Amino acid sequence: MKRICAIIIGSMFVGVGINGLLAPHHLLDGGIIGISLIANYTWGLQPGMVIILLSLPLYGLAWFYHRSYFYNSLHGMLISSFFIDMLAPIRHWSHPPLLLCALIGGFLVGTGIGIMLQQETSTGGTDLLAQMISNVTQINVGVIIFLLDAVVIICGGILLGGESFLYSVITIIAVGLTTTFITMTKTAAPSH
Repeated sequence: MKRICAIIIGSMFVGVGINGLLAPHHLLDGGIIGISLIANYTWGLQPGMVIILLSLPLYGLAWFYHRSYFYNSLHGMLISSFFIDMLAPIRHWSHPPLLLCALIGGFLVGTGIGIMLQQETSTGGTDLLAQMISNVTQINVGVIIFLLDAVVIICGGILLGGESFLYSVITIIAVGLTTTFITMTKTAAPSH
């Protein structure tokens, strides 16, 4: 029950952060979410559907090598993709200035991802890949997500231009710090 609540609450945070703050200014998150936003900005594709399609190869890996991640993350990926597409109409509401959108949007997306990662589920995509890498290397999953996000932001900056790149860097820093803080609080909690 805790995992289901985490998926729903985390997915709402991600959906609101993307649609309410990032997408109106063509800002990017990293990873597969960022790639799906690039596809949305350039070709008009629904980001949630793109996330599902791009996540399929990673779910294939998880099926064979980390079956628990496959089962734990599948629901998170499907529900978060649903919320991302369902909340698209809020893109047309009024928005705060660009810097606040980058910071608050990053905080909301990072909070949503962190909530899900605390319950060992994720939005799929590079979050799933980061969980698998973290399991093997013991590097904090938030740090791995941050590094993967940086690659996507650099590619997106080349395609979308300088201002989008600059504020997207601010966004992924906010996502990475928030996700790291939330996932660290779980690992720092005493076990009974």
